[in-house]
Amino acid sequence: MPPAPLAAPPRPPAAHTVALRAAFALGLCSTVLLVLVVLRWSPLTALDGAVARAAHRRAVGAPDLTHACRVLTDWVWDPLTMRLLCAVVALWLVRRARWWTAAWLVVTCALGTLLQQGLKAAVDRPRPSWPDPVDSAAYAAFPSGHAMTATVVCGLLLRLLHQYGAGRGVRRAALGPAVASVAGVGLTRVWLGVHWPSDVLGGWLLGATVVALACTVPDRWPSRAG
Repeated sequence: MPPAPLAAPPRPPAAHTVALRAAFALGLCSTVLLVLVVLRWSPLTALDGAVARAAHRRAVGAPDLTHACRVLTDWVWDPLTMRLLCAVVALWLVRRARWWTAAWLVVTCALGTLLQQGLKAAVDRPRPSWPDPVDSAAYAAFPSGHAMTATVVCGLLLRLLHQYGAGRGVRRAALGPAVASVAGVGLTRVWLGVHWPSDVLGGWLLGATVVALACTVPDRWPSRAG
C-alpha cells in the first residue's frame, strides 16, 4: 500500500491580513488605555505619579544627563525633525517617480499628526507640574506627540526598506537607530517631567496602530528596488 502523501505545510497569512490583525490588536489596546486615562483610573494614576516623581527626582539630581536628554528630545527626536526626515524621503521618492509611495508616506504622517492633535484637544489631560521643573512643554499631555511621531516615522521608513528589498544588513542597521529613537524619546519625555508614562505608552500604541493601518494599503511599488 503506497504511503499517504504528506500534507502541504500551512501557508503563512498574507501581509495584508497580518497588518489588519496587528492594527486591530494595537487599536484595541490604544482604546483601552484611552478610556482608562479619560476615566482617571486610580491604579493607572497612582502608577503614573509614582514613576513621574521618581524620574523627576533623579533628573534634578543629574543635571548633565538631564541636559543631554533635552538636546535629544528638542533637536534629534523632536517631531519637527522627524517630519523633516519624512519630507526628505518623500522628495527622494518623487525624484524617482515613486509618486504613489511618496503620497502614502506624507499622507500617513499627516493623518497621524491630526489624530494626535485631535486626541490632545479632546482628552485635555494636564501635564505633570513641579516646583522645580527641568523642562517645559505646551499643549495637553495625552498622547505624547514626540513618542507618537517617532513611532510613525520610524515605522514607515522601516516598512519602505523592507518593501524595496533592502538587504538584511541594511535593515538591521536601520532597526537599531529606529528602536533607540522610539524608546529613547519616550524615556526622555518622562525623565524631563513633561509627560506621564501612560502618555508615552499611548503615543507608542497609537503610532504603531497608524503604521499597521498604513501597511494594509495595497502595494503599488515593486517588491525589490531596481
